[in-house]
Parts: sequence; structure tokens; C-alpha cells
Amino acid sequence: MTAVERPSGPVPGRACASRGGAPWRVALGTGLVLVGVLAGLPGLETLDESAPTTLPGPGSSAWWACLATVVAQAVALLGDRRLPRATPVLVAGLALPLATAGTGELFSLTSGAVAVASFLAVLARPLRALVAPLLATALLVVVGEAVDAYAAGTSGVGAGITTGLLQTVGAVGLPLLVGTLVVSRREAREARKQSVRAAEGEQEALVRAAVADERTAMARELHDIAAHHLSGIAVMAAAIERQIDTDPARAKESVRLVRGQSTAVLEDLRRLVGLLRTDTDATRGVHSLDGLGELVATTRAAGTPVDLRVLVADRARLGDRLGPIAQLAAYRIVQESLANANRHAPGAAVTVEVDDRPREAVTVTVTNGPSQAGTGGRRGFGLVGMRERADLVGATLAYGPTPEGGWRVQVVVPKDAGAAGLRPQQEEVAR
Repeated sequence: MTAVERPSGPVPGRACASRGGAPWRVALGTGLVLVGVLAGLPGLETLDESAPTTLPGPGSSAWWACLATVVAQAVALLGDRRLPRATPVLVAGLALPLATAGTGELFSLTSGAVAVASFLAVLARPLRALVAPLLATALLVVVGEAVDAYAAGTSGVGAGITTGLLQTVGAVGLPLLVGTLVVSRREAREARKQSVRAAEGEQEALVRAAVADERTAMARELHDIAAHHLSGIAVMAAAIERQIDTDPARAKESVRLVRGQSTAVLEDLRRLVGLLRTDTDATRGVHSLDGLGELVATTRAAGTPVDLRVLVADRARLGDRLGPIAQLAAYRIVQESLANANRHAPGAAVTVEVDDRPREAVTVTVTNGPSQAGTGGRRGFGLVGMRERADLVGATLAYGPTPEGGWRVQVVVPKDAGAAGLRPQQEEVAR
């Protein structure tokens, strides 16, 4: 046993054992059982007419004395909450007066309450704190049996001591063994719970650290971009407002400068998104929804059955009114969803659907069926990363299991009419 003894007050995790049921329920149940056995034993003995009657019958003085003793022992069990160490000694001591009455075999009935008190004491206190009380309890049981045997005259004192030792095994030894097993299982279960809580706490700390690092890098880079480019754009826009009527040529030159600054902002944002993820090269262009076909083809070639469904309005381009960061966020969410499907549901069919028909938003849904080869992989930061990407562009992210046993991830990215002006493809058309 590794429990630490506390001189005053119950040991955490142990005192609750005796309080799992109210003390009065334990006392009442023990009393009713003992009284029922006391009332029924003489009747059972009379069934064998050839055997002599050795137990006091109901109504006799010895029977009433035994009844009073077992009731007093049951009442003494009420003290188990406050005095768990003293209760077994008290319960065993209450039987000594009955031993002098010479009730014979009926005296052994008092060991039932002693067994209950011993069991409750083991649940409430560590073994090191119970050595003296349990030894005293065992001694009282042996003395009681010896005195009862001498007073009844049915056997000698030696036989009474032997009977007392046997009673001690049942009244103290067996409860001690059972109680120790119960406490050991409870402590092992509590240790497992604490281990799980510690692991969950560590996981949450890692998530918070990863999110904090990513937010710090993002905030720093965005601040630099805004301070360097957007402030210049604001100054030039104010100059254009004054020049457009007085100096159209200078106004056109300022418009070209604003356009150049806007392109520089886009390039810096591309590099920013590349720096935020180690799996992205900062020198590459921003992934967009147009690249989902290649992503799906690559995933399908790797062995995952993937079906891509693209729904667009007539004569419209996919993601026509989504800025580059919003398209990158949607692309990365699809990419992470496909990776999660391959990791946690290998062999399951996956469907990627992009609905660009509504005027307000683009809805991207990734759904995979139940696993065909069991669940694989370990818990990571995929969903946290999806949530961060969605929050960055003001999108709504939802995920969860499907009724068929699979998993669905859906992101709704709002469209921004002003974002279209930042797209290189549309810049070429405007020229």
C-alpha cells in the first residue's frame, strides 16, 4: 500500500469509501441481517427433530441478551465516519458482556458486525494506521469466544480459544483482505484517471503553445505589411483625390503606384502564409481552389478513393470573389481533411464538394465514410489549425461524425467583392 497516513482527518480517496453509502444505511442493513439470522436460527434447528436443541429459543433471557448486543453493535457502526479506527474495537468489545451469559453457539453471531466494522476501517484508513486497532479487535474476538465457551460449559477454554481464532479469520482477516483489494483497485483506477488528466492537460498546453506561436508570427508579419504598404496606399489615395481634376496625368501615375503597392501587399501576404507553415515554400505562389483538382488527383494516386464535385454558377470562375488568403485557407482545410481521412479512416471513400453557386459564400465540404481498416494515427493539431485558418478569413468551420459512422468537415467562406481586385488573373483582364 502506498497511501500516506494522516494523523487527523481521513485519507483522500479512502474516506469516501465508507461514505459511499450513508452510515445509517450500513448500520440498519447490518442490524436487520443479524436480527433476521437471530430470529431464524432456532427455527432452522428444530427442522432436525433428531438433533438436540442447543440454541436459546426466542423469548429466553439469553436470546434477548443476544438481540440487545447485535442491535448495540449495529448502532456502534454509526461511528464509522468519525472514528473508523475505534469502531471495530468498540463493536468487538460490546460482545464481551454477552459472552458471560453463556449463549453458546449463538455468540458467534456477534462476529458479523465485527467483520463489517473491520471492512469499513480498511476502506477508510491505510493499513499502517490499523495495525493496533485490528489486533485489539482480534484479541477481543478470541477472548469473547473463550469466555463464552467457559460460561456455557460446552467446551474447554482451549477449544474456545481455537474457535475464537477461527472467528478472527472470518471477522478480521477476511475483511482485511477484501478491503485491501478494493482499495488497491480504487487507487489504481484513480491513478489511471490522473494520468489521463495529465496527458489531456499536456495536450492542451501544446495546443495553446502552437496556437500562440502561430498567432505571434502572424501578428508580427501582418503589422509589418500594414505599416509598410497600406499606409503608403492611403497617402497616395488622398493625393489622387486632389489630382484627379487638376492634374489627370499625375493622378494616373499615382493610380499605377497604388496598383504596384497593392501587388506588393499580395506578394508579402503570400510569403507570410508560406512562412506560417513549414510544409509551404515561401517562394511559391498561393494555392487556390483551382488547385483542388491536382490535390485530389495526387491523393487518389496515393491510394485514397476521392471524388471531387465542383458546383459553379453559369459563366463564373471557381472562387471568383475570394481573395488569395481565403482561397489558401479553404485549400489547406481540404488538404488537412484528406490527410486526416487517410490517417484515421484508411480505405474509406472521400468526397470533396465545392459549392460556389451562392452569391454570399463558397461552401467546401469534405466527407469520408467509416474506416475500412480500423482507426489509425494519433491525435494532433489538425482541427486546431483548421479553426485558426477559418478564423483568419472570417469563415465558419464545422466538423463532426456522420450518421453512417464517417466524418465531415465543412467550411463556409464569405465572398468579398473587394477581394477580386487583388487577384492577378483579374488584374491582367483589367489591363
